[in-house]
Amino acid sequence: MTVVASPEVKENQPVAAARGMARVALVGNPNSGKTSLFNQLTGLNQKVGNFPGVTVDKKTGSCHLSATQKVQIIDLPGTYSLYPKSLDERVIIDLLYDKKGASYPDLVIVTADASNLKRNLLLFTQLADLKIPAILALNMIDVAEQEGVKIDIPALHKALGVPVIPMNARKGVGIAALKILMSQQLDTIPTPVYSVPESLKPVVESIKSRFGISNNYLALHYAHQYKSLKFLSAEDVAFIGELVQVHGFKSNTLQAEETIARYTYINELLLDAVKVERVEKEEKFSNRLDQVLTHKIYGYLIFLGVLFLVFQAIFTWASYPMDLIDEGVAALNGLIQENFSGPLINLLTEGVIAGLGGVLVFVPQIAILFAFIAILEETGYMARVTFMMDKIMRKFGLNGKSVVPLISGVACAVPAVMSARTIENWKDRMITIFVTPLMSCSARIPVYTVLIALVVPETYYFGFLNLQGLVLMALYLIGFIAAILSAWLLKVVLKARERSYFIMELPVYKMPRWKNVGLTMVEKSKTFLFEAGKVIVAISVILWVLASYGPGDNFERAEQQAIAEAAELNLSQTELDNLISSHQLEQSYAGIIGRSIEPAIEPLGYDWKIGIALITSFAAREVFVGTMSTIYSIGEEENVTTIKEKLLTVTDKQGEPFFTPARSFSLMIFYLFAMQCVSTLAIVRRETKSWMWPMAQMVYMSGLAYIFALITFRAFS
Repeated sequence: MTVVASPEVKENQPVAAARGMARVALVGNPNSGKTSLFNQLTGLNQKVGNFPGVTVDKKTGSCHLSATQKVQIIDLPGTYSLYPKSLDERVIIDLLYDKKGASYPDLVIVTADASNLKRNLLLFTQLADLKIPAILALNMIDVAEQEGVKIDIPALHKALGVPVIPMNARKGVGIAALKILMSQQLDTIPTPVYSVPESLKPVVESIKSRFGISNNYLALHYAHQYKSLKFLSAEDVAFIGELVQVHGFKSNTLQAEETIARYTYINELLLDAVKVERVEKEEKFSNRLDQVLTHKIYGYLIFLGVLFLVFQAIFTWASYPMDLIDEGVAALNGLIQENFSGPLINLLTEGVIAGLGGVLVFVPQIAILFAFIAILEETGYMARVTFMMDKIMRKFGLNGKSVVPLISGVACAVPAVMSARTIENWKDRMITIFVTPLMSCSARIPVYTVLIALVVPETYYFGFLNLQGLVLMALYLIGFIAAILSAWLLKVVLKARERSYFIMELPVYKMPRWKNVGLTMVEKSKTFLFEAGKVIVAISVILWVLASYGPGDNFERAEQQAIAEAAELNLSQTELDNLISSHQLEQSYAGIIGRSIEPAIEPLGYDWKIGIALITSFAAREVFVGTMSTIYSIGEEENVTTIKEKLLTVTDKQGEPFFTPARSFSLMIFYLFAMQCVSTLAIVRRETKSWMWPMAQMVYMSGLAYIFALITFRAFS
């Protein structure tokens, strides 16, 4: 085996393709700035779809190189090597190895972290051997200089034989020079970095002959990757499978030998092209900090402390803006009702505004939650949590990378389930997807907040420990425990021979970029408002209609019955109005629906009104609060009351407060376990390509919710 390189250029290929608009693929290691470069090149001219046959996101965009020349940019998933380990990485080889494919690129731009060039050049040398015209974009060159890394660009260009552009993609530095190069004819290196060993020539030549390809390294990858290449027919796969078996092709051993050879070449190259003038202070600081934050005892205690801070902040810091929003919505409702009347005004105040208030009031808490998650990711602490939890997670059938979806599930299960793609092992990935919805997402916060406020006093211990915050944290911990115990159960049930490995790069600790944190807060809050908000308001309006009208003459008979009862009880006019509204609500369409499921939920302590909320919550969990607000605003003496005050006035048939600790905690546990999110079910179907998994989740989580809600109600009664 030999490793050689040459700066000479013999092949000359234009970036413009004869078959239409030229295609430029962006490839690079994770965190190399590839997405920033994509955004700089394409601006707003972006589209998001899926690669053919897989659920991996495909980001494409157009870029104007000049007034007359435009190219298509394809942003490929981040990868460390052309030997893929995850579903995301496999789409890269499908695109780069199929020369007849519609998306085969005319040019590859490889983004590399200039401060860690040795690791990034492994991927570049592999891509160079595929004989696709390439540009090496040395991103984050400013960071490299700050860390004392000096790169001799001309020497690197001479050694590699391809254009090398120093740049800072976040600030747009180097973009103009890159576009000029993209518009010109580009070369490929004539001599491969890695030469295929003579012992493998029979396999390589047979593959080249069958598939009509001329590149030795590409043929070698067919032998390595044939089981993963979707463009190969069943006959092609069988042919290569028999070929490698006959010749004793040992893929894992050969990959390791190739990697060693490439790093030998890279080390020699960097001796001349890169100089490090001083040891990185940040890395020393990170290493010292890791001794504490990833300690086998203190590390877990610190992590629990961070979680405690997050949940305390959600209640304590958000209380003032929540009160202002709540009072503002109530004041607006009162102002409208004082000056106008009629069915449309009732629809506006009791339906639209009541539902809108149920959305707006929780924006501060959701913004704080997402802010903390963004800070943990920006500082590099989230990667440490993943590392620490790996050993524990493996005992329950998961691995360290499962922590990312589980923690992300605290925000929203939909992106959390999608993030499980980075888990290479099929069994670990399926288990992670299955249990992630058990983590309490931000949609549950409105439910928890209202019910905790009803039955848990706002008591402080030691002057700063909020009892309501402690209860909220306990709910999240119960969800986490349920998730890992469910994972252990699945570990026993699912059978798979595939072994699981955990490899993750730990970035140095950095101060968070506050602009990014702010953008995350705004974007996620907007998503909640406009995505969940639309559903909540729409359902609130529908509920108001269902609760305000009934079939036939049911409403008239309900009114007559209430008048008769009021005469016997000698009720005042106000009490009579409330009694009429109560009877009419029970005879409404909403009441009929609620009563139909009341026998099933009565053992949990719920009545038909809560039954309505449970049904509507299947669209989205957070709809529960808007539903309760809408239902209980009908028939009240004063509609201008906050959600909490409305629910505090509700009584049962004996005249006792309805929302007792037993019922409230039972409802919290029900919503903690229940799979009440259509979007999550849809994304699980999309990621697993089967209805079996989402349906199994639905049955399993609904069963857990019912059983533990029943136990909770009995325990507190």
